Amino acid sequence: MKKTKIIYIALAATFIVGSCKQEPIKLTPPEVVTPPVVIPSKGTADFTKFVAIGNSITAGYQAGALYTNGQQNSLGAILAKQFATVGGGAFNQPDINSVNGFNTTTTNPPVPGGPILGRLILFDPDGAGPRTPGPAALGTPARTVTCPSTVTTPAVPGSGGELPSAFTGNKAALNNFGVPGIQLIQALIPQTGGPSSGNPAFNSFYQRFATNPGTSTILGDAVAANGSFFMFFLGNNDILGYATTGGSGAIPLTTLGGAPGPGTGFQAAYQSAIGTLLAANPNSKGVVGNIPNITTIPFFITVLFNAITITAEQATALNGGFAGYNSVLDAIKGNPSLLALSGSTAANLDARKVTYTAGAGNRILISEKSPEFPDLGATFDALLAGGGITATQRAGLEPYRRVRQATATDLITLSAGAVLGSCFNNIPTAIIGTSVPLADQFVLIPSEIQAILTRTAEFNNVIKAAADNSNNRIALADVNAAFTKLITDRLQIIDGVAISPSFAPPTGGFSEDGVHPNNRGSAYLANIFIDAINSKFNATVPRANLSQYNGTYLPINP
Repeated sequence: MKKTKIIYIALAATFIVGSCKQEPIKLTPPEVVTPPVVIPSKGTADFTKFVAIGNSITAGYQAGALYTNGQQNSLGAILAKQFATVGGGAFNQPDINSVNGFNTTTTNPPVPGGPILGRLILFDPDGAGPRTPGPAALGTPARTVTCPSTVTTPAVPGSGGELPSAFTGNKAALNNFGVPGIQLIQALIPQTGGPSSGNPAFNSFYQRFATNPGTSTILGDAVAANGSFFMFFLGNNDILGYATTGGSGAIPLTTLGGAPGPGTGFQAAYQSAIGTLLAANPNSKGVVGNIPNITTIPFFITVLFNAITITAEQATALNGGFAGYNSVLDAIKGNPSLLALSGSTAANLDARKVTYTAGAGNRILISEKSPEFPDLGATFDALLAGGGITATQRAGLEPYRRVRQATATDLITLSAGAVLGSCFNNIPTAIIGTSVPLADQFVLIPSEIQAILTRTAEFNNVIKAAADNSNNRIALADVNAAFTKLITDRLQIIDGVAISPSFAPPTGGFSEDGVHPNNRGSAYLANIFIDAINSKFNATVPRANLSQYNGTYLPINP
């Protein structure tokens, strides 16, 4: 792929008017500043054998899959490449040997007996047509949707994916122990490697290279590698799983305290892991990374809260349909006993009203579950009992006991894009996001966002304390601060190329799944770790050159 470079050319013209005589312009040659020559140095660290422990980013997972090119540009591999300039040795990974990988963002295969889907790409199904490009898995067959209207999406070009096979290389020579999808506790328990059934901790990506599946642990295998320098970058998934499932409860937040175990005890588990690494080799040093604010990644900021575009006819029909619902809310407001029963305020009931206008910018209808929006079911029942509504009207109100239209304080997940505007239960008038609320799993409401931010801060305090109490053996890479600055800047120019916090080419630093960095983003992340290492250990490890790493590729057409 050709590298894209942004070159700024300054043009200056001087015009002098109102004078009979023009003074000659004296040109001063620009001062040439020669940057100081920095000789790579390991400082007080020893990179002879580098061992990386982490999750998907460390492993090289991107675009919804672990595949060869992503693995070759993993965070661990990029760091090892830079460490090689200061005495670092070979860096062996459990090669996946797959061009397209195995897509884990959807049911795979999507239909029984269907094709195995591969990594995500940006796919434009109609070229210059009205449909915008979006993430699609390689190998996705052509499909036709007939509700609310007939839309045919052509097959995604290229071959599909491949199921991961067992690693056949030398397990004892591995350096990269990054495993996609794991939470912190899974690095410490043997169940991560097996058995494969009836075991919620099982992870096939670890099983394929575990020294003894079902008995060994990720941390134990990493310690056995006897590294002189380690990276430990875990904790993201202890928050990410909760966030990407909309705080629905499908994947809970890991708790801060408590005994270590699946879903609990981050502090105890983290302290145990770091203590084990430091005790294994008294001469080793390392770097740990903290957790960024994941609510600002593309997965949560791409689909806007007001992403609905409708026609005038649709707006009229929707407003007519919700007129009765809005009238019921007014009736509750006007009746003190009903208002008290509802547990709401007049302002809260107004916030629940649903209205639409023709054109773009309509807010998505969502489900609510925060205490500020109590369930109105009992209040609707009281209206029915008092003769305020009919049984048919009561039945029609049932889906709207706790709904409202989204606001700028809500976050809609990237995965919602696959269901917004589609029919619920194949009913042409039941459109998800307008007449039917978007399910909880696709939305983060303010209380859930705050829970994520609070837990992130708590975990980052644990991570910082581990580095601070390591007797100067561990550097802290402040990934959170660096990514916050990238979000604030929106665009940074580094090594002659641009990088932004999106997955849109040519500048995006994230891959097509909206969560994991692409190759250029991984290099950007690696430099955060390198800066921390250089500062802590008085080293001068060269930073990765971002111009040598590609970003997300342009969309392809059928």
